[in-house]
Amino acid sequence: MAENSACEPLLLCDNVGKSNKKSPLFLLSVKWALKILMWVIFVLWVSLLFIYPLELGSKVSLTWINATSHSLYGVTGSIFLLFGGPVFLIAFLAILQVAISKEEEVEEKPAPKKARFRLWTFPVIVDGPFGVVSAGEFIGILVFSVFIIWIASVYIIKDSSKLSGIRSLWEKSVWMLEITGLRFGLIGLFCLAFLFLPVSRGSVLLRLVDIPFEHAARYHVWLGHLTMLIFSLHGLFYVIAWTMKGELIKELLDWKNIGIANLPGVISLSAGLLMWVTSLPPVRRVQFELFFYTHQLYVVFVVFLALHVGDFVFSIAAAGIFLFMLDRFIRFFQSRSTVDIVSAKCLPCGTVELILSKPASLHYNALSWIFVQVRELSWLQWHPFSVSSSPLDGKYHIAVLIKVLGDWTEKLRGRIMNISDQEYQKEPLLQPFYNITASVEGPYGHESPYHLTYANLILVAGGIGISPFLAILNDVLHHINEKKPCLPRKILIVWAVKKSNELPLLHSVDMGSICPRFSDTLDLEIQTYVTRESEPSLEEGEVHKLGGSSVFPIPNGSAMSVLVGTGHIIWSGIYVLVPTIGLAITLGLLNIFYINPSGITYWWYKGLLFIACMVASVVIFGGLVIGLWNYWDRKAPKAEVSEDFEKEITRSPQTENDENTRNHENFTSTIRYGERPDFREIFGSISEKWGDVDIGVIVCGPPTLQTSIARECRGQNINRRKNHPIFHFNSHSFDL
Repeated sequence: MAENSACEPLLLCDNVGKSNKKSPLFLLSVKWALKILMWVIFVLWVSLLFIYPLELGSKVSLTWINATSHSLYGVTGSIFLLFGGPVFLIAFLAILQVAISKEEEVEEKPAPKKARFRLWTFPVIVDGPFGVVSAGEFIGILVFSVFIIWIASVYIIKDSSKLSGIRSLWEKSVWMLEITGLRFGLIGLFCLAFLFLPVSRGSVLLRLVDIPFEHAARYHVWLGHLTMLIFSLHGLFYVIAWTMKGELIKELLDWKNIGIANLPGVISLSAGLLMWVTSLPPVRRVQFELFFYTHQLYVVFVVFLALHVGDFVFSIAAAGIFLFMLDRFIRFFQSRSTVDIVSAKCLPCGTVELILSKPASLHYNALSWIFVQVRELSWLQWHPFSVSSSPLDGKYHIAVLIKVLGDWTEKLRGRIMNISDQEYQKEPLLQPFYNITASVEGPYGHESPYHLTYANLILVAGGIGISPFLAILNDVLHHINEKKPCLPRKILIVWAVKKSNELPLLHSVDMGSICPRFSDTLDLEIQTYVTRESEPSLEEGEVHKLGGSSVFPIPNGSAMSVLVGTGHIIWSGIYVLVPTIGLAITLGLLNIFYINPSGITYWWYKGLLFIACMVASVVIFGGLVIGLWNYWDRKAPKAEVSEDFEKEITRSPQTENDENTRNHENFTSTIRYGERPDFREIFGSISEKWGDVDIGVIVCGPPTLQTSIARECRGQNINRRKNHPIFHFNSHSFDL
């Protein structure tokens, strides 16, 4: 590859492989117009939430309701449009934004001459209840905290001024407890409006802001704790007030037809508390399955919340819940497909490699995740794994590495080894058991391959955390070899493992074969630390040989489903748009033919009907789109699968290339036994050698490793001198 063409490219979008032409001015203008419009809508929506408890907010809300409540949808439609309309509108605009970004040509620009700080990659909190928190996330936490404190304070001041008309201290106390409980219920609904947005794995909103699901899941956890705390206070204040009045049991069992129905609220809160308790770290880490199964009570929580408050109050939080329902429905259909495991290998280090079949039309990034279920082991358990292959490794497969750590992974390894033994013995009676099938959800991840946007990379892995970095290394080498836009020119890999039998994992990347002259362009250094061995083992000479059993079952032609929220943006957009229109149609028909003619006024019943309309819209209209999507995928012209597919899945590292790889001028690899990496020394040395540049630091490993790297990045950035780099912290660890 020519040196001039390799020094200064910068990947600006994920649509790699196209010609490097500038985007048309029209597309660029539309993109910026959409971005500005979405920001205006978002700011107005947030402003409405902030002013809602004020007199101004009340006037705005009443004016809106009076102007729109005479329509077919009544007050429920007015409130739903007021609080949920901005969410849907931003989602629709996001579809256009992402689609335009996909159509943009890749443009090359020189790398920045000076390092610059970025809010989302600057860790400000590295330890504590929130884990590692970037400056951008910290600002978001502050804004949300200010919002909660502000709205609670305004209501307390406002309600306290009304106490003068009540003479008895006891009556004042009861009234204040009840009204405070009411206010906390409203605040909880505002939090609930946000709660389901980050947990929608394929959400177009996450794609818009390029936040992958494994990061957004943390925001759902934070919001979940806050929401349940507020709803618990909501219930607690009412319980105290009812106890003071001596009507606790009567009120708890009360189910009003007009007004708030208390018993459904008790059921909803009970389900929420059970989810909350089992999601706390001490319980979740020890009894993960208990946490997972009790978390399915969110259905009970949402349905009985709608019965508790009625349709028009529930509509405050309905938009986010509806988008989550859409995501959950398409995930259900994708997970019903059976996927061929075309290759399975048990490595000596206690790691399993699975190669799964995928269609050529399904794209992913090197830093993507998939959720895998093996039905022969369990019909209920889903496990997340980062991919270990690059999308440029081949069109028809995707690979994952699985560390054997628990019962499920132990059963998986045992089954693969049994199949391998059967294959070796060639016993005809056992032939039906050769196949292993899987179900897959995903891939999910960043909208763009951000690892290609750093000229300098430090990849820090602990144990099996090396898996995504194998994908990165493959990806970078392929881009260099194929002369595609790729900024990384210096890569340092720091890998800590317990025992030397894990070392072959890193050397499974046949660098010399992928890109024979990669050292002309890429300065690569690998530092490996074997922490529990003081000296090389007797088998050190075999370190580059990947042993283990393998099995190649006869494929059934079943590949991963293209039905995924992060897949085809046009179909993903249609899938969001059509059910939303369907919801409006369903609610309208319900009002025309049932609610209005029958004079339905019961709050809880109308809340149930509202939920039923949401479900019907997702199933009927969403199902229609999914059917058309599947039909389009089957009828779309497909390239004939060539013999390259067999080469893709049978390709293995060639040990004869190892010596050739070691002899590359800009490639060094060191292994240190009985040591742990001294990150202060490593980062300090890099600061002196690499100068005033941006360095992308990506860490994949346990929380303690993430904390150590984040602390070092923060310390280096705070104490940075003029000619030293800025370290941009990025975590690639799925931790629920």
